[in-house]
Amino acid sequence: MEKGLLEKTGKTLDHWIKVVIDSKIEKHKAIIDFLKQEHSFTYGYANFVAMKARNADAASHDPEDLLTNQYNGKESLKPIYDKLIEEISKFGADVTRTPKKESVSMIRNKQFALIKPATKTRIDLGLKLKDKATTDRLGNSGPFGSMCTHRVQITTVEDIDQELIDWIKEAYDTN
Repeated sequence: MEKGLLEKTGKTLDHWIKVVIDSKIEKHKAIIDFLKQEHSFTYGYANFVAMKARNADAASHDPEDLLTNQYNGKESLKPIYDKLIEEISKFGADVTRTPKKESVSMIRNKQFALIKPATKTRIDLGLKLKDKATTDRLGNSGPFGSMCTHRVQITTVEDIDQELIDWIKEAYDTN
């Protein structure tokens, strides 16, 4: 995002953080609106700068603490997460794992998957699979909204079968 911001605007992230600080705007949505209206930002870049300016992004927190907190009280789901990471890591060294407060983004050039412990008994795996039909198992994005196009609900390690791995690989290949 930071490289894209520089390419798109010709200005560094530090420059835009200073613009936000100088504006004295503190609320996240207000910062986004300001950057979109006054500086012609797209939502994605405005959100990125707003998060950085407010130190609200995952980079301002220890990634391992974020992951530990996600599975606090949901420890039985951690083996599912570990298996997903193991399988996704086989796709290539260009995969970045980015823990956030409630989920982990899997990014290549763009985010292609999102792993979220949704309940005490289920992980929701969001995937970006443009123009792919939904099925009983490969559902619509549900709570992920525009972050993903599809969602798979995973309750056991055995749910991580070849069909699921193929969908994840397809999302990886197309993003």
